[in-house]
Amino acid sequence: MNASHRFCIAPMMEWTDRHYRYLARLMSQQTFLYTEMVTSLALIHGDRTRFLAYNEEEHPVALQLGGNQAKQMAQAAEWGAEAGFDEININVGCPSDRVQAGGFGAYLMREPKRVADCVRAMKAVTPTPITVKCRLGVDDDDSYAFFHDFVSEVAEAGTELFIVHARKALLKGLNPKQNREIPELQYDKVYRIKQDFPKLEIILNGGVKSIPEMQQHLKQVDGVMIGREAYKHPQFLLDIDRVLFDADGTKNSLVDVVHLYCRYMDDKLKEGVPLNAMAKHLLSLFQGVPGAKLWRRHLSEHIHQAGADTAVIEDALLLMQRELSLVD
Repeated sequence: MNASHRFCIAPMMEWTDRHYRYLARLMSQQTFLYTEMVTSLALIHGDRTRFLAYNEEEHPVALQLGGNQAKQMAQAAEWGAEAGFDEININVGCPSDRVQAGGFGAYLMREPKRVADCVRAMKAVTPTPITVKCRLGVDDDDSYAFFHDFVSEVAEAGTELFIVHARKALLKGLNPKQNREIPELQYDKVYRIKQDFPKLEIILNGGVKSIPEMQQHLKQVDGVMIGREAYKHPQFLLDIDRVLFDADGTKNSLVDVVHLYCRYMDDKLKEGVPLNAMAKHLLSLFQGVPGAKLWRRHLSEHIHQAGADTAVIEDALLLMQRELSLVD
C-alpha cells in the first residue's frame, strides 16, 4: 500500500490500541496509524492473535515491534505482514527501564549493526516496508556524526523511512515522560539528515502541537508524527485530510464521531469487549469545548460500571448538549 506518511499518529503504550485507532480513523482517512509496541518475544510466546488484532478500517496502519534478535524479529515481521499490516516499524527510540533491560528501544542507537541485521532478516521474509523509529542519540553519544552514522548503516540494510524523535534519550536518571520533555529539541538535525539522505523518507516527531507547526516542518521533511497531542486534543484530526493532504476530508462533526463510535462499540460489546476499554478514548474528545468537563465527569463515573453500555455515552452527549442549549 503506497500510503503517505505526511501525518502520522505515534505508537503509544496503552493508548493507541485498535479501539483508539478506529476512533482516529473516523476523524481522518489519510493519517498513518501505528500500533502500540509489541515485542517479538510476546508474539512468539504469547497470544499472537490478540496482539495482531486490528480493524480493517484502520488502514494504513503499521505494526511496531520491539526486539534485538534478527531471527526473532524476522519471525514477528512475517506474522505481521501475514496479518495485513502496511508497514513493520522497529522501535529504536523508547527509553523505558523495561525496554532497556530487554536490550532494545533507544538502547539500540549504539548498535546500528544489530539494527541493520534485524532489518536485513526482516526484509528477507516479507516485501512489507521495514521502517525505524529512533532518537537523535543517547546520553553522551549525541553528535550529529553519531546520528548520521546510525542512519547510514541502517539505510544501507534496506530501511527507506526513518521516524526521528528530535531529541536524544537519556537512559539513566529520566523516566519516559521526562525523556519526552527534558532533552533539547533539535529539529535542525532532522532537517539536516533529510538533506544528507534526500532519497530517504524522513518523518519528524517530538514537540509538535498544531497544524501550522506541521506545515512549517513539512517544508523540510516528508512527514510529521504526533503522539499525545493527537490523543489529548484530537479535534484537529478533523482538519488533517483537508489541510495537509489536500483531500476532501471527513464531513463528520465531533457529535457524528461519537454516534459512529457508539455503533462500533455496540458491535464490540457483543464480542465481550468491556465498555471502559473502548470508551476511555472518548474522554478527551471535546477537550476545550464548552461542556467538556461535564462530558468527562459523566463518562468517568459510569463507563466502568458493570453492565454499562453505549447509553452512557449518549447520556453524556445529551447532558453536554443541554448545557450548551443545543437541544431543549
